[in-house]
Amino acid sequence: MYRLNQLCLAALLFAALGLSCSQDSSVPPTFDGPRAFSYLERQVAFGPRVPGSEAWTNCRAWYTSFFDSLGLKVDSQVFDFVDPYSGATLPLVNLMVSVAGRSTDQPGILLAAHWDCRPRCELASDPSLAAKPLDGANDGASGVAVLMELAVLLAEQPPPLGVQLVLFDGEDWGEPGDLEYYMLGSREFARRSVRGKYRFAIVLDMIGDKDQQIYREGYSQQYNPSLNDMVFAAASRLGLTTFHDSVKYYIHDDHLSLNSGGLPAIDLIDFDYPHWHTERDTPDKCSPEALENVGTLMVHLIYDPSLWPKN
Repeated sequence: MYRLNQLCLAALLFAALGLSCSQDSSVPPTFDGPRAFSYLERQVAFGPRVPGSEAWTNCRAWYTSFFDSLGLKVDSQVFDFVDPYSGATLPLVNLMVSVAGRSTDQPGILLAAHWDCRPRCELASDPSLAAKPLDGANDGASGVAVLMELAVLLAEQPPPLGVQLVLFDGEDWGEPGDLEYYMLGSREFARRSVRGKYRFAIVLDMIGDKDQQIYREGYSQQYNPSLNDMVFAAASRLGLTTFHDSVKYYIHDDHLSLNSGGLPAIDLIDFDYPHWHTERDTPDKCSPEALENVGTLMVHLIYDPSLWPKN
């Protein structure tokens, strides 16, 4: 009888532990803003991530190693672009990180940011710097830093449904007014078919500003108001006071490529950034708190699909 009681007690303990783990999996993990900020700093430390440069090559290798170390599948989407300004052929590479969900009976979501740096600072305070590439701390590295920290959390605690994290290349190549030569990576990604593969997409761009002010982006509101409703309602519930529930800017960004390809997408962007396209877009203009605001919101949405718009 004593042996039987021991076995029963052990069974109950294992059942309790299993229940506890099950309950824990329903609690969203905590986004670490300072750790995300370290990823921002590391990207900038490579130097300007201009397509084809040594810094671009080395940073891409670091991304791949980082995601591999988490046990996540990383795919590269490689394509060439003929630069209209120099005539040179540039290699461009989108990186795609797939995270399986606990359930596979529904399509998951796509979260994206661009990882390239602009090859010129046409708005530099010093005109002699206008032809030099920028560091891209906020304009590029901030969104990627959030995705990298999300990857850590997703690897530790699988989400309810699948998530794909995409790092777009060549978003910021064109000269002012040449919209045809912006958003190169997302155009290629959408060209290879995105329709029906995901429930929706959210693009993160320039979200690391110390003085964070994120409004509804105009094209996002025009094309996918229900996605904006989801995001800004969740931000309000979380008490994220840097999110403002009104439209302020219409921005040409990677979400437009995805929408054109048939994937509902919105853009989260803080365009009230005085250092945009200048030599001053450096890590000291960004903050861990800003990254944590956006990361916390993304975690909240990823781990609670009941919040997603019904298609």
